Amino acid sequence: MTFYLDSGVPADDDVTSQTGIDLEAVGRHGAAAFTTTHWSVVLEAQGDSPAAKEALEKLCRIYWRPILSFLQRQGIGPEDAEDLTQGFFASLLEHRNLSAVRKEKGRLRSYLLGALKYFLNDERRRAMAIKRGKGQRLIPLEELRADERVHMEPRDPVTAELAYERRWATTVLERVLNVLKDEYQAAGKGRLYDSLEQLLPGEPDAPSQADIATQLGMTENAVRQAFHRFRERYQLLLWEEIAHTVATPGDIEDELRHLIAVVRA
Repeated sequence: MTFYLDSGVPADDDVTSQTGIDLEAVGRHGAAAFTTTHWSVVLEAQGDSPAAKEALEKLCRIYWRPILSFLQRQGIGPEDAEDLTQGFFASLLEHRNLSAVRKEKGRLRSYLLGALKYFLNDERRRAMAIKRGKGQRLIPLEELRADERVHMEPRDPVTAELAYERRWATTVLERVLNVLKDEYQAAGKGRLYDSLEQLLPGEPDAPSQADIATQLGMTENAVRQAFHRFRERYQLLLWEEIAHTVATPGDIEDELRHLIAVVRA
């Protein structure tokens, strides 16, 4: 999905029209819907909790791409970057000090970047050979397609931190759309999903709702209602994805605003 956005932090109406993300609608899910999420499990763990380890490993499997992007932007070659990514996650899972994570700043995005910088400095100080997670390949990097490897190579003069943030935002949005697509396909509505996705802001040469109605043999009003439901589900899935990466319900809207600012940067 492509976003064509202006610079600066937008008003909520601008956010909705330009990104398809309605912060007010997302916010209506509210604190009441915030139950136990992956990151809250990690932060609240006492001692060596199997549940916390499982939650952290799941988050690592999801959000390794920002780590790899950061390393590549540092000028580290693809193979060395992959090895460092593996070593970082292996070290994080084995030696994590969860008590050092301050809950009021308990965002997974910030924690991973800070932990990665510490890991790199430690590796450089000791001048050790890069570990490969004691033989265990935690993240299936070898399954990357060749075109994805090329895509992740540095292409423009942005900082490593911005490359990390961009990849994080892209990962969040891609996961939301993939879950939504799977739901539509499971319901036998894959073609409807493909059509409705084109109505999200930023899609070039998007057809009109009337065009889609003609293509699918629906009325224009039916397409309008279908897209309304599509948007609502998109908002909920985005809320849930962000919720898994923050410590408290109050962090969700701030993290959503940060994501939008990154996408617009």
